[in-house]
Amino acid sequence: MGEFDLIETFFWRRPGQGPHRAVVGNGDDCAVIAPAPGMQLAVSTDTMVEGRHFLSTVSPARLGHKALAVNLSDLAACGAAPLAFTLALTLPRVDEAWLKGFAKGLLDLADEHDCELIGGDTTAGPLAIGITVMGEVPAGQALLRSGAQVGDDLWVSGHPGEARLALEAFRGSLHPGLGTEAFEATRLAMERPDPRVALGVGLRGLATSAIDVSDGLLGDLGHVLRRSRVGVALCLDDLPVSPWLAIRSPDERLDCILAGGDDYELLFTTSPAQRERVAQLGAELGLVLSRIGQIEAEPGLRLWRGASSGASEGRQAVPNRWASFDHFKGAA
Repeated sequence: MGEFDLIETFFWRRPGQGPHRAVVGNGDDCAVIAPAPGMQLAVSTDTMVEGRHFLSTVSPARLGHKALAVNLSDLAACGAAPLAFTLALTLPRVDEAWLKGFAKGLLDLADEHDCELIGGDTTAGPLAIGITVMGEVPAGQALLRSGAQVGDDLWVSGHPGEARLALEAFRGSLHPGLGTEAFEATRLAMERPDPRVALGVGLRGLATSAIDVSDGLLGDLGHVLRRSRVGVALCLDDLPVSPWLAIRSPDERLDCILAGGDDYELLFTTSPAQRERVAQLGAELGLVLSRIGQIEAEPGLRLWRGASSGASEGRQAVPNRWASFDHFKGAA
């Protein structure tokens, strides 16, 4: 099977398959898209390399899902609704069964979020997947990392840490190991994350800043603090803990939640006056939203135990011993 046969067989969307909103779509030298009037274009790119971002044991359908999900997560952090994406796929060989599964996982998620595949490239080489995703957001309403204000609440969605727990199970470093049910549940979190697109859209006009958690909660929080020129007091007792992490040791639990990464949850700030609206949004989406800290004027990160978020009495400072994933320095 040649390159163009591969594209037509697995990635060409025929009429009636998926969205078709591009002015010029897949099959030309360039795609042409037009955001709706009053909307701005949000664009993000991610590359996934075998052995660095995913294991060779992952099913092709889950890999296709995750390849797009991590990009949709960036749109979610910006408050943008998905519009279109391109795919650059490097393959060591043409494996039709693998491609069928990969394309299904990729395009099923694309259809779920009404996101059109409008072009890309294929080539031979070590397995790598590059996706550029485009979304639209009302002019001036994009969520940024730079908007956190002193006194804001800090929130996180879902249950960060499960993906890292699964990774450690694959590495064989857990003692005791995970049972079958726990392993399959956390493996699903690692291999098939759910991008929080609806949450991101719901946070327009509500959140003052946002970022998705990809390299570890504390590391990604640091980007918000630097861009917003603020600090934060984060309460370890308020972190959401999944049932699979609740039965692990306290140190292992915090390692996974604070520095695990690969979560694709949203970390965001809002005014304390918006707590009821945030709670209502979480209820509408069926999503756990946890208030874990408060933005402060003094730069830097301060961790504590023994008091709820926003309280100043009874705090017990905890030294920060965690470091997040860095593509050139390695994992925590």
